[in-house]
Parts: sequence; structure tokens; C-alpha cells
Amino acid sequence: VPRGVSMTVEGDANDYFGKGLSGGHLVIYPPKQCTFTPENNIIIGNVALYGATSGDLFVRGVAGERFAVRNSGAHAVVEAIGDHGCEYMTGGRAVILGPTGRNFAAGMSGGIAFVHDPEGSFPARVNPEMVLVEAPDEDDLAWLGDVVELHRLETGSAVAERLLADWKVESGRFVKVMPTDYKRGTEAAAAARASGRDEVEAVMASSRT
Repeated sequence: VPRGVSMTVEGDANDYFGKGLSGGHLVIYPPKQCTFTPENNIIIGNVALYGATSGDLFVRGVAGERFAVRNSGAHAVVEAIGDHGCEYMTGGRAVILGPTGRNFAAGMSGGIAFVHDPEGSFPARVNPEMVLVEAPDEDDLAWLGDVVELHRLETGSAVAERLLADWKVESGRFVKVMPTDYKRGTEAAAAARASGRDEVEAVMASSRT
């Protein structure tokens, strides 16, 4: 789905939903007459957003396993996911408004994930080999607030509505997952930019430390 194309699905979808997304805008939510609770039910299958390079995805409901595997630039919001989320991710941003399965962020070398973790159980589900789990900063929370509001508008999400109703509290229950090397590079670039030095040289130097 390339840039300039928007698709909305009222229903559900199988595996590989959004595979290769390259700039388009995808929205999926259950039929309006459904009687089940979307955030407790799978709405898209496994390996959604596989190999995406850019674009946006908004999912009202649960995604299966290996959500956003090899994503290199797309932004996505989903309400819960299965095992191996953000596996081998190299770019983009993923926002998970509910629980994840095990082995989250295995092989993740780029991009950022934000997970709503009110019970503090998420760190036990992360593969810590290449990533850090930390608190979002003020810029992160401002961006998150805008994205959660957009998710509400796009999908009618009750989860987003509940979070936004008490955002001052709920925003503090998000954690940020960021690859160690990616964080080092972005911090080096920011420091170089602030001091007028060459950003590329600074990033390359940080990769050698």
C-alpha cells in the first residue's frame, strides 16, 4: 500500500495484514454491531506489518504473533499482541496499548516501541539482549498523546478513550523500548547538532565505542 492510499477495514483480517506497507494508511476495527470486547479478541493474524517501510496502521483489537517483524519505518498502534512482537525491527514506531506476549524486541536494532504497562509486568516479557526498557521523556509523552487520540478518532477505540480520560496518570504507565545502539546513535547526533559538529561523524564514532 503506497503513499496516498488509505484503506479502512470493518471486520477482521488474517496473517500478513499490512505486509510491505510503504506509505499508505491502514485502519481496521470490528463491525460496529459486534458484541465482543475488541481489546480482548484477535482482529488480525500473525506477522502483521511484516517488512513495512513507512505509513501508518491503526488496529482496534489484538494482533497475533510477530507483530511488526522487520518493520523499518511504519508507525502502528494496536491494543495487544502475541509473542515475538517487534522482532528484528529496524525503524518506525510501535504503540501497544495493552499486554504483549513473550520475547518482545528480539533482534530489534532500530525504531522505538511504547507499551502501556500498568501492572509493571512487561519487562519480564522482553528479550533484553539488544534493547533498554526505560521511562518515556516529555517529548515521547506529547507524541504518544497525539497518537492515542488519533487512534481513538480512526477506530472508535474504547481503550484509547479510557487512557485519554485520565491521561495524566495513564501516560505515566507507558514504558519505552529502545535498542541500545540506536539510542547511542541518536544521542550522539543530538549532541553534535547542538554543538555544530558533523552528525554523521558523531554517529559513526558512537558506533565504535
